[in-house]
Amino acid sequence: MTFRWTPGPVVVAGPCVLEDEATNAQVADRLAELAAKLGVRTIFKASFDKANRARPDAPRGPGLVRGVAMLERLRTASGLPILTDVHDVAQVAPVAEVVDVLQVPAFLCRQTDLLEAVGAAGRAVNIKKGQWMAPEELAGAVEKVRRAGANAIAVTERGTAFGYGDLVVDMRSFRRLREATGGATVLFDATHAVQRPGAGHDGSSGGSRDDVPALACGAAAAGCDGLFVETHPEPARASSDAATQWPLDALEGLLERVAAIWHAARPAEVGT
Repeated sequence: MTFRWTPGPVVVAGPCVLEDEATNAQVADRLAELAAKLGVRTIFKASFDKANRARPDAPRGPGLVRGVAMLERLRTASGLPILTDVHDVAQVAPVAEVVDVLQVPAFLCRQTDLLEAVGAAGRAVNIKKGQWMAPEELAGAVEKVRRAGANAIAVTERGTAFGYGDLVVDMRSFRRLREATGGATVLFDATHAVQRPGAGHDGSSGGSRDDVPALACGAAAAGCDGLFVETHPEPARASSDAATQWPLDALEGLLERVAAIWHAARPAEVGT
């Protein structure tokens, strides 16, 4: 099980948190179909535990043991590489036995022990940039995982906090992240970028799903290497991030637009 980030475009997609088995399989199967049809390298993502939920009674997911088993079944059935996030050093080893990419959440992107454990796990890594950070500030996190042994590293931009309850995406960030991290793969998180933290009716995150295409297309033109997008067959009933997940039945159109812009903005030899 050796995953390497390669010249894109690459798509990381799936529900925010693992849902019921049927929904998980529906999403993974559709992503596998789109990967073959569009020729876009695709990675299935879902969390087994949303450990950073705002409210104590918010659903967190199936947990480590059940969640890892679900991810393993999805990997086998779909044939797609799998990405999931880890929140604690103790989670790294059991998760690394199953998944292809270990993700460090934005809120934990400066936690040295976690970064070093992820870097030493023998898997590809994705580090999500904190909403409070300039692109150059992520260089230290990348160096921590690189020194620990990781050599397949991506970083993900989701925007920067603007006042209370909003995010702004600076399209210069993709170039700056690539330069600051010594050439790490740079992804754009199109669905978390349109969140409005705390704006939901119950204090959860709200957001503007309609803004996803414009930001995703802009990021493709501005230099990102791939797209991170949460998707669900029925976003309104999603266990997490219902306001911003992209409808699964509209994903093909979005990916076609983004891929066309990605290729148009780059020399012909890139990604061939």
